[in-house]
Amino acid sequence: MRDQAQASAASPALDKPDSASQSLAGPALSTLATALPPHLWFGVSAVFHYLGPAFAVLLFAQVGVLGMAWLRIAAAALVFAPLTRPWRVFARADRPTRLLLVAFGACLAVMNCSFYLALDRLPISLVAAIEFVGTIAVALVGLRRPRNLAALAIAVTGTLLLIDVKWSSDPVGLFWAFLNGALFVGYIVLGHRVAASGAGAGIAGLGAAMTIAFLVVLPIGFTEALPAFSAPSLLIAAIGVGICSSVIPYICDQLAMARLPRASFALMLSLLPLSATLIGIIVLRQLPSLGDCLGIALVVAGVALHKPAPGRAP
Repeated sequence: MRDQAQASAASPALDKPDSASQSLAGPALSTLATALPPHLWFGVSAVFHYLGPAFAVLLFAQVGVLGMAWLRIAAAALVFAPLTRPWRVFARADRPTRLLLVAFGACLAVMNCSFYLALDRLPISLVAAIEFVGTIAVALVGLRRPRNLAALAIAVTGTLLLIDVKWSSDPVGLFWAFLNGALFVGYIVLGHRVAASGAGAGIAGLGAAMTIAFLVVLPIGFTEALPAFSAPSLLIAAIGVGICSSVIPYICDQLAMARLPRASFALMLSLLPLSATLIGIIVLRQLPSLGDCLGIALVVAGVALHKPAPGRAP
């Protein structure tokens, strides 16, 4: 518990959410968040982490890459706004917390744009591989134990077997992929600071950050997103992408981050290639090879071997 207290003291705390925020992140959700293991919340996030982009890629031809990023963030901000009243959260926060929320929101905006720009030019396997590289550094910072270092090595080996890493000669695509990977590390670090106040306040802070993200991306992709407003079916699909990509997984991440150390959460991200493989089997009928099955087994073994720091375990 000492580690938790020190982590909370080191991070700006969000004010207690108002009554509107509590409708989403109040006692009921807090009770559910603590009743269910954080690994379950992460599992839900891992599934939707790939369902959303799968739908988004199908819409690139209609609304453009940045238009899709704009629609995704706008839809998420629209969902969060009436539930968390981000303007009140931001107004009641102190200066350090406001800076944290602005940084988190800007990170979300640029990360989503760079992710889609990378997907438009590079294979998703390469983008995923580069994205996972940054999380290794986050996991290494908080491990410091031979057992956990071994767990990380096993998980990384399994991930490399799962991901068919093919370097591209497209320097622009690689730039966006590496930028996305760097910002994904920022998402983990800043997201944990927002979650330090607990599940309820963390989701309220997420709603405020998503509003900031919408303001950042507003002038970037609005023009490309315009065709969606003249096609109801396309607009509904874009809203669905926003909910699948930025509402469900981000809320689940906050519920997991509130109870998992940052290094443990970063290590669990090695499960993302596993979830992508399973989605490929179920949705796309893409059966894994023997090497893929071995990779899945190593990733699961690495995560199972990892042991969180005392006082921070769920």
